Amino acid sequence: NFTKLRVLEFECAPMNGRYSSLFEFSLLQKLKITWGMKWDLELLSGLPLLEELHVYSGGVTGNINSLKALKDTLTMVSIEFSNNVNGDFPVHGDFMDLADF
Repeated sequence: NFTKLRVLEFECAPMNGRYSSLFEFSLLQKLKITWGMKWDLELLSGLPLLEELHVYSGGVTGNINSLKALKDTLTMVSIEFSNNVNGDFPVHGDFMDLADF
């Protein structure tokens, strides 16, 4: 039971499917996923206190608008090496305008 988990990193985790339980850490503040894991941005709604998201993986899918659920907490987002994320990308540089996003 990891109810107090604040930082979580997946590196080269060859998982495929929906692992919604991996995105149900109510106190998680930092998430980093590097290669191998397939998941959808909608799952981030299970991380209400997430401040930093770093994704270096072609396995992420979904719509960038899913980040709106975290607009009050997110301060840093980096999504690289993914052609499977869609939506409008109106925020460049600083992430300070996420509230308007």
